[in-house]
Amino acid sequence: MDKKTLLKQYWGHSAFRPFQEEIIESVMANRDTFALLPTGGGKSLCYQLPALLKPGFVLVISPLVALMEEQVARLNTIGIKAMYFKPTAKRLSLSQQLDNALHGNFNVVYCSPERLDNPLFLAQLKNAPISMIAVDEAHCISEWGHDFRPAYRKIKVLKKEFAGLPFLVLTASATPAVVKDIQELLALETPNFFQNSFERPNIAYEVWNTEDTRATVVQLLHAQKGSSIIYCYSRKQTEDLATFLTENGFKAAFFHAGLTAEDKKERLKDWQHEKIQHMVATTAFGMGIDKSEVRTVIHTYVPESIESYYQETGRAGRDGGEGSCITYFDIKDIERLQKFLNQCPI
Repeated sequence: MDKKTLLKQYWGHSAFRPFQEEIIESVMANRDTFALLPTGGGKSLCYQLPALLKPGFVLVISPLVALMEEQVARLNTIGIKAMYFKPTAKRLSLSQQLDNALHGNFNVVYCSPERLDNPLFLAQLKNAPISMIAVDEAHCISEWGHDFRPAYRKIKVLKKEFAGLPFLVLTASATPAVVKDIQELLALETPNFFQNSFERPNIAYEVWNTEDTRATVVQLLHAQKGSSIIYCYSRKQTEDLATFLTENGFKAAFFHAGLTAEDKKERLKDWQHEKIQHMVATTAFGMGIDKSEVRTVIHTYVPESIESYYQETGRAGRDGGEGSCITYFDIKDIERLQKFLNQCPI
């Protein structure tokens, strides 16, 4: 079956987004491939569709359990057999999960980079019918990236253990220094490189100066329709603002790294199903957030890097509809950023 027939049959689309088809052709030719596509650019399709064409399964390294769980559920719903290695399996041990991956005729199998630190896991994985390895959110491997995650450095083990298999590296934002770092750290072999424009013409960007952020957020949310993400600088700020919004009649909740894994999972689910309309969060509510109809992204502070800002605002308008991204600032933000820059090594 050809690529476009599969695209229509499983995803309901009659045409590929920019560079998707070229990326798929590259990995089908067993070439290491680097895909730098904007948020909402359809990166996951670039490994999910080849998984239907290649024998065995595509192994996907992904940073978040919630993202893996969501992707697996979505793939299984459309008829693509997928699984992920659960961190705390109540019914299945890791050994049993590995056995399922080896013999379960899956198309796509997800695992976290932390799994690769387990020698027994790697030993059994060597026997798996892996056809390709995809590294999602690849900027996490670089110390120069905005979401550096040390566990990503372990991925290079797979390059050695599965010599000859193509690597597909995916990220939505990476500076030239980060791109170079990723290629070196993963030992990519003369990869085909694809980069689409980062322009998001359906998103309006605004920067407002305000001395009363909470009142201004309330005013804005009354004027805007649909779901929103409101980013705050600290955990306490998310809790205070979420409480304030709830008291003013909004369906809001806070999200930060201090929540339990179960609470995070439940709040993400409630937000995705509109039980919560407005998520007030730190950057812990970050990678892999996949909700296409977010209309508004608000920053109550000035982000510390343009890469972080681009990733976070990119969660608006992923369905192609209009999105609004508003950043509030006051003099304290400027002072905080200046202090941060002064502490950075040159």
